[in-house]
Amino acid sequence: MFHPDWKEGCKACSFWADNFNNIIVHLNHRDTSMVAISRARHETIAPYQKRMGWTFKWLSSFANDFNYDFQVSFTPEQVKAGSATYNYQVTTSGGDHGELPGISVLYKDEAGQIFHTYSTSQRGLDMLNVAYHYLDLVPKGRDEDELDFTMSWLRRHDDYGR
Repeated sequence: MFHPDWKEGCKACSFWADNFNNIIVHLNHRDTSMVAISRARHETIAPYQKRMGWTFKWLSSFANDFNYDFQVSFTPEQVKAGSATYNYQVTTSGGDHGELPGISVLYKDEAGQIFHTYSTSQRGLDMLNVAYHYLDLVPKGRDEDELDFTMSWLRRHDDYGR
């Protein structure tokens, strides 16, 4: 969602993040927490989070391998060699600067053990984006067939008027 060298978050990931704020209270009341994790430093994330009006918990994995462990970030060597594993397969694409989107679910039992119970990536993320659900209901649908790539129409929510 936010590479350490970027000045602002990925526009596609920001599209998903626009769905987070208002559901957190509901998730918390079902003994569930949600956090976003990016490789950028927190001091870079915080101003962008404020700009976008987001209040959800957003952590930095700058000093650890979390994003690499969950196969959503890739080293420059992996990207160059086309050996990055994403969506449980080797891919020749490492996204922009070795970053691709993903969602993982972790469970902590009463003994404090943590289990990785679910992950999804690519179009598997769509089920968590309300805007796509609405677009799927209208006559034109997502209307992406003539685009260079499926999300080329997308802007950050505060960039549409510019």
